[in-house]
Amino acid sequence: MFHLFASAVHSEDVGSTRLYFVNASLQRVTYSSSVGVSLPCPAGGTPSAILRWYLATGDDIYDVPHIRHVHANGTLQLYPFSPSAYNSYIHDNDYFCTAENQAGKIRSPNIRIKAVFREPYTVRVADQRSMRGNVAVFKCLIPAAVQEYVSVVSWERDTVSIVPGRKSNSLLWNVLRWTV
Repeated sequence: MFHLFASAVHSEDVGSTRLYFVNASLQRVTYSSSVGVSLPCPAGGTPSAILRWYLATGDDIYDVPHIRHVHANGTLQLYPFSPSAYNSYIHDNDYFCTAENQAGKIRSPNIRIKAVFREPYTVRVADQRSMRGNVAVFKCLIPAAVQEYVSVVSWERDTVSIVPGRKSNSLLWNVLRWTV
């Protein structure tokens, strides 16, 4: 998910011409392979600037039919794709955009673009043993493939929140209070 905010972060004035960043803080875009993403170039200019996308290595971006396209307005579009069409060179790479007009040329910071696959997963609580009167630590087991995107926001027992709003994968619980 990303948000664009207009602000003159950097400009070069030559008479009435200028170049500017719309969002110089955009550093990472993670998107679902089943949805795709459209990413406007985070720069612009007056008069209108020519906007181009590149890989962080400086290589030009080329269109790949039904996979990647750079629109005339400078928007980089990565289309939805199946797992068999995944290519890390396209779907997990650093990109940057340039804006160029009579005022000169500016380059955005690198933007990490990463596709993720929606796949079913199950979060479970690790089995724990403890004697009555002792403290038990319950651990939430999240599959490694989704750990980066999933966080524990609360613990529940029979749909009743035990620790509302607590962001932790573990729960300390006095076994006397935990009756099964």
